[in-house]
Amino acid sequence: MYTFSSKLKTLSFILMAVGILGIGYGFLTAPKDIQDVEKFLAAESHGGHGEAKHETTTSAAPSHEVAASHGEAVEEKKVEESHGAVAPTDDTTKVAEAAHAETVQSKAAVKKEGHEVSEEAEHMEHLNHVLHQLQNKPWSALYVACIFFMLVSLGVLVFYAIQQVAQAGWSPVLFRVMQGITAYLPVGSVIFFVILILCGLHLNHLFIWLDPEVVANDKLIANKAGYLNFPFWIIRAAIFLTGWSLYQYFSRKNCLAQDEANDDLNYKKNFKLSAMFLVFFIVSESIMSWDWIMSIDPHWFSTLFGWYVFSSFFVSSITTIALVTLYLKSKGVLEYVNTSHIHDLAKFMFGFSVFWTYLWFSQYMLIWYANIPEEVTYFITRIELYNLPFFGAVVMNFVFPLLILINTDFKRITWVLVMAGVVILAGHYIDFFNMIMPGTVGDRWFIGISEIASVLFFLGLFIYVVFTALTKVPLLPKRNPFIEESKHFHY
Repeated sequence: MYTFSSKLKTLSFILMAVGILGIGYGFLTAPKDIQDVEKFLAAESHGGHGEAKHETTTSAAPSHEVAASHGEAVEEKKVEESHGAVAPTDDTTKVAEAAHAETVQSKAAVKKEGHEVSEEAEHMEHLNHVLHQLQNKPWSALYVACIFFMLVSLGVLVFYAIQQVAQAGWSPVLFRVMQGITAYLPVGSVIFFVILILCGLHLNHLFIWLDPEVVANDKLIANKAGYLNFPFWIIRAAIFLTGWSLYQYFSRKNCLAQDEANDDLNYKKNFKLSAMFLVFFIVSESIMSWDWIMSIDPHWFSTLFGWYVFSSFFVSSITTIALVTLYLKSKGVLEYVNTSHIHDLAKFMFGFSVFWTYLWFSQYMLIWYANIPEEVTYFITRIELYNLPFFGAVVMNFVFPLLILINTDFKRITWVLVMAGVVILAGHYIDFFNMIMPGTVGDRWFIGISEIASVLFFLGLFIYVVFTALTKVPLLPKRNPFIEESKHFHY
């Protein structure tokens, strides 16, 4: 039996406490109204950080201003020409000329007044937009960390189900590790569902299609209202989260019951249950990726997106299994786990890192080459505003694993795998950051207190739930039909 060490438990509590404080600070310091935004922009401009942004904003808007000023210049020129063409001795002409000049002046005054009103309206619209972005920042940080850790747990559950259906002989000694990690899924699902409810209550602006005013003024979003509406959206979320958690509960229950049974009935139940779960997962994962991530940018879509999201959290899940296994092995448990098991996990880490890169490039290359405006804007935003995290994720999730894990010997060295695993997990967190943040905070992003605190909180919660679950049952499933093969597995 594994014992949750007091040091690790204390660390998990510290991470959660620091995380809660940081999350609270992020919400407290977010601007509350337009006046706060004006102060923020003034301070930003004064500090020199916002000059480029301000110039971009002001240079992007003035097409109507240029047209208006050009029109005024033309009117003035016409007035001058008419003045020069009329003889000053004709009284009638003078009266007409004065009337015409007065008309031109009144028109110019109306245009100027209309221009000022339009400029003021645009300025207020810009301030409101920035207000929503800054208010979204702590929400977005919380959302990214919450969905990332929840999907890591889900990915481990899928990997476990695949092992069951494939009747794999190498992995049963790792089943308890996988079940311990999946214990986080129900907890993470509840927190995530609460966040979705809060989105529907308009406590944030993460999903713009939840705003009736936006839907009323956007024909493209309005056309999707039959699918993107809060009741249908939250019902789908409830079905998916409940379905995944039910499989996690019953598969673990059957696996534990198998230890005490005299036949393989519980194992066969798990086989059938796992097959049904995988079918449910294939459908629910694609819809989940549309609902919870892609709909943040409701004008954009990609037919590869479901697979892309899956590859990102699945490789993170396998990496988590490897890191937890190495930790437990260092504590003197998991006596039947050998370097061949670790080697196979490392091969999966390497293989799915390459698979993620294939999907990343396929999605990017096809959209960029087609150069369709409503599609390519997704990548333009990320390349221009998120250049470092966008391409940094490629280095962390492909280049680094490729250079390190392509070597067979390195797949068996603990410190190499730990280093590679930490980089892969950080890289795929940044990948989720890139998927979500541009549509919620735009160019107002940076890795600050909210982002770090959110990761710390969910990391602490993840550690506490997972390692608590590992202490409750023996780490070796004794009556699994393939347990002897797994014990003596060598590659």
